[in-house]
Amino acid sequence: MLLELREVRAGYGDAVVLDGVSLAVEENGSLAVLGRNGVGKSTLMLTILGFTRLHRGQVLWKGKDISRLAPHRRVQLGIGWVAQEREIFPSLDVEENLLVAARPGEWNLKRIYELFPRLQERKRNMGNQLSGGEQQMLAIARTLMTNPSLLLLDEPLEGLAPIIVEELVRSLENLHGMATILVEQHTGVALGLTEDAVVIERGSIAHRAKSAAFAQDAATLERYVGLKVS
Repeated sequence: MLLELREVRAGYGDAVVLDGVSLAVEENGSLAVLGRNGVGKSTLMLTILGFTRLHRGQVLWKGKDISRLAPHRRVQLGIGWVAQEREIFPSLDVEENLLVAARPGEWNLKRIYELFPRLQERKRNMGNQLSGGEQQMLAIARTLMTNPSLLLLDEPLEGLAPIIVEELVRSLENLHGMATILVEQHTGVALGLTEDAVVIERGSIAHRAKSAAFAQDAATLERYVGLKVS
């Protein structure tokens, strides 16, 4: 197993956000994390990365307990994170943004530009000269340049125009050779891009299913997510 959480209770300081969360992601596996706003989805991502306080439980990476490992050490192990805020460097151009975090592996400039042709067209543009959609492409591409074994995507489609969403989804469909955990409000998209899904409600996992089956379960989606598949 690549990543495993066992009975994790975590939050910020004394405040508990996640309680009793257990999940696992195999190598090259994919997991959608669904739920209403404010239920703990982003906190789950931050807990995997080591940015929250772990009150109880374990975070395992390839069977090894990394619960007390610093965030930068987890990144070195192969956990890549695309934050909701994108956090690109506005004063660097596209190519500089990509190279600043590059680590050896299959993902290099050539492969990135094949996945995101728009970035090649804008490679000399500064980060603050890109549209919101282009910034999101750059944020994903920069994380891919670290050649992660696990890619964490936190609301990558938020606030983007439908045509850009379609373009990004096509790119995400072509991601291979790594595991992914996807937090996304576009329920149908999230389920279409993943093999497995969990629903978080009040900081705990309320439902688990295969993504394909879950996408057909309108009643359960309506109950837990509060949204129809879209």
